[in-house]
Amino acid sequence: MKAICVDDAALILDHTVAQCRELEMMDDVQGFTHPSDALEYLNDNPTDIALLDIDMPDMNGIELAARIKKLQPNCGVIFLTAYSEYAVEAFALHASGYLLKPVSIEKLKEEIEYAILGRRSLPLSHITVRTFGNFEVLVDGQTVSFGRSKAKELLAYLVDRNGSSIKRAEAFAILWEGGVYDYSMQKQLDVIIRSLRSTLKDYGISEIFELKRSTMRIRPELIDCDLYRFLSGDTDAVSTYRGEYMTQYSWAMLGEADISRRWNELME
Repeated sequence: MKAICVDDAALILDHTVAQCRELEMMDDVQGFTHPSDALEYLNDNPTDIALLDIDMPDMNGIELAARIKKLQPNCGVIFLTAYSEYAVEAFALHASGYLLKPVSIEKLKEEIEYAILGRRSLPLSHITVRTFGNFEVLVDGQTVSFGRSKAKELLAYLVDRNGSSIKRAEAFAILWEGGVYDYSMQKQLDVIIRSLRSTLKDYGISEIFELKRSTMRIRPELIDCDLYRFLSGDTDAVSTYRGEYMTQYSWAMLGEADISRRWNELME
């Protein structure tokens, strides 16, 4: 694996390069104190991972990362910084990692492995719900396949509501944004609810969904969800968040902004 390290502080750069070279996975590690030199190097040298300081003169790490992604889209980016306030900007670039200095070699190794091997995930439980990235439900490690996409979206919204009951009209407004909730669409919503209940029953997890005459809710105590772990302050769940929350659904953008804000506060 080939890596570059960029930091305007020479002593810190030397330390980061030395840490990287201690890792068995690393074949070649180059260090640069000037972003322009790093970009010139990348023009001719395919690189797997870039470890970047953020607060640098002339060109900061955020701008440098954007330019690296244009040169080498598959190059992973990990930010090493003393400042947590850049987290949201970093995640907007789909950074693979974000570590606050000083960085231990164990944490550095973990972030590099994540960047190369893919999304870090929490251990699987009987009913596992993943919301960071795309929304998915797994039962004993098997991904649940929904008969209707809107049934899956309804469940996602209920998970987002964290156990709060919602009325049918609210569910309709989420699933058919801008639609008219007339008799015909009430019947269509009934079809979606039946489809959701049928899917959950097929996988033996119908108990997680509670339906009353005019309201519905998820039972959060019965599922293992990365969002709920995150909200409880679970450090493993916090480390899996990379600025993406239920990316298939436009309504999840507000939740993503709130989670990013909370993440930023936890990192301060």
